[in-house]
Amino acid sequence: MTETEDMLRDCAAPAKLNLFLHVTGRREDGYHELQTVFQLLDWSDVLHFRRRDDGTVRHLRPLDGVPEQADLSVRAARLLQQHSGCRYGVEIDIDKRLPMGAGIGGGSSDAATTLLALNRLWRLYLPRATLQALALELGADVPFFVFGRNAFAQGVGEQLQPVQLPARTFLVVKPAVHVPTAEIFRSEALTRDTKRITIMDFLARQNIADDNKASEAGWPDNFGRNDMQPVVAGKYAEVAQVLDWFSTIAPARMTGSGASVFAAFSSRAEAELAQAKLPAGWQSAIASSLDRHPLYTFAS
Repeated sequence: MTETEDMLRDCAAPAKLNLFLHVTGRREDGYHELQTVFQLLDWSDVLHFRRRDDGTVRHLRPLDGVPEQADLSVRAARLLQQHSGCRYGVEIDIDKRLPMGAGIGGGSSDAATTLLALNRLWRLYLPRATLQALALELGADVPFFVFGRNAFAQGVGEQLQPVQLPARTFLVVKPAVHVPTAEIFRSEALTRDTKRITIMDFLARQNIADDNKASEAGWPDNFGRNDMQPVVAGKYAEVAQVLDWFSTIAPARMTGSGASVFAAFSSRAEAELAQAKLPAGWQSAIASSLDRHPLYTFAS
């Protein structure tokens, strides 16, 4: 990452995977209670920031179909301005490399990277806990990216405990379909009463998997499931087709509310062999696990 007094360039906004995703209840306010483990990836959008002295927040390359005022990175900058009383503004430029509607957290990660980068660029030096509280106003996944470490998450996804995860290589495949998260949460077919687990339940199974080498063979079937997967596969044949394709390649699971499906491999070479067999028309990426967000040190 390059950095000057009034500019930050090449700021990564990494993707995430949900290694499992359980829906454990629905709150009176309509939000769902979840349990999941978030895994950071080295596959990222790349953001560039130039400080302005006039307080204006501008997105230099707005996404098609997303009004500038609705863009999460713009909203994050303005929220941070409002909270801090900062007189600075910013120009935001995003090299968009993560597909939208993929369940890998692209927009949420862009928002979190904006909060972290502007915390440094505007010389605010706010603590991480403050940025996480602001992040929750932007979306349920945003606090995780500000937290910046692989995590066991509860609540709507904002209650975070760090977890150590083994290094893995993932093949992530997205069919040519966009899955709206709200539609899946509204579905009557969605299971909302999965039994709650503890972080120790997950870590115990991880240790068993590592001892049995199940992290290379048989993962992720060694723990949990994605409660949204059968709903999405039932509504979107394209996602069902990706899951079916993986059934002859490696154990696979959908991430988030879809549409991406992922599998873990013991090496990049094995992931590349699988990727070479993909049908035309599906987006894919090979990504390695990350332990920490690239901008982790921008908050304390």
